[in-house]
Amino acid sequence: MEGVKLVEKVVIVPEMPTNRRRIFLSNLDLPLVAYQESVSFYDPPENKISFSESYNTLYRALRSLLVPYDFFAGRLVPALEDNSRLEIDCNGAGIVVAAARTDTRLSQLGGLFAPKPDFKQLVAFLREEGEDEMEFKDKPLLYIQLTQFRCGSLALASRYNHCVLDGAAARDFEKNLAAFTRGDDLVIVPNPDRTIFKARNPPRISHPHHEYSKPSETRDNLFSVGGKRCTNVMHFSTPHNTTHLIHIPPQRIASLKMAALTDGKLKRCTTFHAIAAKVWKARSIATKIHDEVCSTMLFPVDVRRIVVPPVQIGFAGNALVPGCARASVRELKDKEDSYIVRKVQEGVERFDDEYVRSGIDWLEVHRGTPCNENSFSLVAWFRLGLEEDVFSWGKLKYATPVVLKPGLVFLLPGLEGDGGLNICLDLPDDQVDEFHRLLME
Repeated sequence: MEGVKLVEKVVIVPEMPTNRRRIFLSNLDLPLVAYQESVSFYDPPENKISFSESYNTLYRALRSLLVPYDFFAGRLVPALEDNSRLEIDCNGAGIVVAAARTDTRLSQLGGLFAPKPDFKQLVAFLREEGEDEMEFKDKPLLYIQLTQFRCGSLALASRYNHCVLDGAAARDFEKNLAAFTRGDDLVIVPNPDRTIFKARNPPRISHPHHEYSKPSETRDNLFSVGGKRCTNVMHFSTPHNTTHLIHIPPQRIASLKMAALTDGKLKRCTTFHAIAAKVWKARSIATKIHDEVCSTMLFPVDVRRIVVPPVQIGFAGNALVPGCARASVRELKDKEDSYIVRKVQEGVERFDDEYVRSGIDWLEVHRGTPCNENSFSLVAWFRLGLEEDVFSWGKLKYATPVVLKPGLVFLLPGLEGDGGLNICLDLPDDQVDEFHRLLME
């Protein structure tokens, strides 16, 4: 991909003054003080609008959207009641938006449905020089870059602090942004109130929580402000390798589901259950973990409708809690498909209101992280439904993370109309070959 050149870079603030307030961050938010990057691609606008019209429309939409999303225009600061924690000061400081151009045609990038190194240029102007040394109060919570390709196609990339929104809330934000570029009203009214996820006083841990690990002596406390930095919880034991993409056709998905039901021990098996079980087994064996070691697979569980009372529609925070499946590698090698799928199902079924609140209390006491011992996290990106978004310049073509962080495996949509899925993971070449063999056997 040829060099991306900056057209302009601006700070966008709410179009009207907003009430100064502070927003509490829950124990589900605080381990996620780290930036997430994703990019969406669009064909050349059918209405032939110029690039300047496109990015000025984006600016106007964001100015309007930052009124209901005033917290995105704020900054992280030490909490007033407990300065060892962070909260959002809705001070109207604004977000950073860049417009850029490249002489590369979109077709030259090849597949657009999975992370690749070229995509880093699509967020090239969203990093501040020396930002690692910047204090939280000086760091915007959202950066956006709109890039035009030589062919007229567009890429809309975002870089946002994960403590503000989870994937479901980020999807709502994008739907609202798309609506505002079209001149429409809010689709979903955002509600950033996280007090429903406050820890109990005193904390009451009523369940074991293998989905979390206690911080080690060498690891920073993830909840502490720590001056200018806060550790990103997305630190797993897997070293960074090459990103690989493996396509699972719909026929293979159907056969995996059928195999799990063959012995009659399960009444149902969803696509996620079948794929997750197979990925867990294949990755655990391919990475050569010892047979007696317990392998842990994490996967996000949306608890919006699980807690009592349920979270209001439009919740703008983090309500995705790590579910987990655990078994020894020997079990994964020797047990039948239904057993492994059942382990995945149990990881979802254990969630009820008390389990969620016990986990929040566990984090209050131990200030830990998602499990980081012989573990990885499986993220079903294909469930977000971003393909439905229609901006003023056209309908979304593909959306993908910009990079694959170590210890993550993404389930991404297959080609349009294909019905299959893509598995995106980073492993050494020899291990990914073994992973692929095990996945297809």
